[in-house]
Amino acid sequence: IWKCAPEETVTSSFASFIHAVRPEHLSKIVRHRSKRMILDSIGVGLVGSTTHVFDIALKYCLLYSSVAVSNVYGKPGVKLSPTLAAFTNGVATHSMDFDDTWHPATHPSGAVLPALLAASQMLPPNSKPNGLDFLLAFNVGLEVQGRLMHFSTEAYNIPKRFHPPSVVGTMGSAAATAKLLSLSMTQCTHALGIAASLAGAPMANAATQAKPLHIGNATRLGFEAALLAARGMEANPFILDDISGCSGFSAFYSIYQPRPLPTPSERHEFLLEKQDIAFKRFPAHLGMHWVVDAALSVRNLFINYAGSFSPSLIRTIVLKIPVSKYINRPFPNSEHEARHSFQFNACTALLDGEVGLSSFTESSIHRQELRELLHKVVVEHPEDNVANFDKMYGEVAVLLKSGDILTGKCDTFYGHWRKPLSRESLLKKFRSNASHVLPEEKVETIITMVDNLENLSDSSHLACSL
Repeated sequence: IWKCAPEETVTSSFASFIHAVRPEHLSKIVRHRSKRMILDSIGVGLVGSTTHVFDIALKYCLLYSSVAVSNVYGKPGVKLSPTLAAFTNGVATHSMDFDDTWHPATHPSGAVLPALLAASQMLPPNSKPNGLDFLLAFNVGLEVQGRLMHFSTEAYNIPKRFHPPSVVGTMGSAAATAKLLSLSMTQCTHALGIAASLAGAPMANAATQAKPLHIGNATRLGFEAALLAARGMEANPFILDDISGCSGFSAFYSIYQPRPLPTPSERHEFLLEKQDIAFKRFPAHLGMHWVVDAALSVRNLFINYAGSFSPSLIRTIVLKIPVSKYINRPFPNSEHEARHSFQFNACTALLDGEVGLSSFTESSIHRQELRELLHKVVVEHPEDNVANFDKMYGEVAVLLKSGDILTGKCDTFYGHWRKPLSRESLLKKFRSNASHVLPEEKVETIITMVDNLENLSDSSHLACSL
């Protein structure tokens, strides 16, 4: 039987951080960036509640929800038990692949926020966390995810084996809810250990309806890990340490070099302060944003060249993209495959001059003019174009029948952490997403609430507004 871990272990350092970190450790820039993440995540969750995969998840959860206290995105009359609400809202958040992306690669907000929203409604009236406590717990969940990904160089590139939020997201959810529920340091240790046994999902389910379950399960199972730890369940207290012959969290990586997380003293520099987030302008895999921006610049050149965009003038379309099998899909047949297709998104941008929610409907995916354009696509993989969201680029070259070549290249799209969305653009995206299911008054209330989250006396009011 494992006894309590000595103070010098990596695992105990994480537990100590979760337990000891305080609101005053959140810098102004961390508060600002994390509130942008919360607002964006709520918006994509709300619009995600209009999807078919969300409906499947909700119908399933309604079969088993007995203690219905937590709100569901976009369904004002529906409540579920806390962990099932977290699951359903997590599915909604990733249902369109519209949620934020960090570096190293993961979707951090969707794995944490739904659990915190549900947990805030679960607690009794005299124990409701305030908005600052909520914001701190959210940042604890982000920090744990980021620190874990820095343990392996494998985490820096576009994934091949497992979907990162299903692993680090589960751990982040456990850490965030452990903080919100005020677990002891020992309980935090066990919450991480339990969460590790609930983590993981294969990349083979990318571009299918099962992929949103990765986020739903991450936020739900991390939440459940914290609840189990709070009730006395124990796990291996060395789960994050690299112990030869008995893999813990290292089971997910062939290269694994864990480092202790310093206990915050007067100041703690959160990773979010050094590494900003990427917000998506349209609902598709992050890699698509490079080729879309490159394609849009080519389209503008084409219109200047010919007066209008005419596919009949095109002989070949060359895409120069990194090697990544699950997003190299020449002829997608479903909305989920289309969201994970360099070819589809580049051709849609060329044809329509934009990519948006309506681009992924059945009628848009299967239209004849788009299929004809897809048949003209050739893919190249330059050696300098690596599958890494901090280093990759997208290049689109249109070879015309006249012999002329029109080329566009994107190194950094608008919304990337190197070129962040303005507040105006972020609010425009949120209002557009939220207005699909909420009246204007409620949409504006949520914006105000998130803007002033630190001053909210009861954080469950945010969940109640959804």
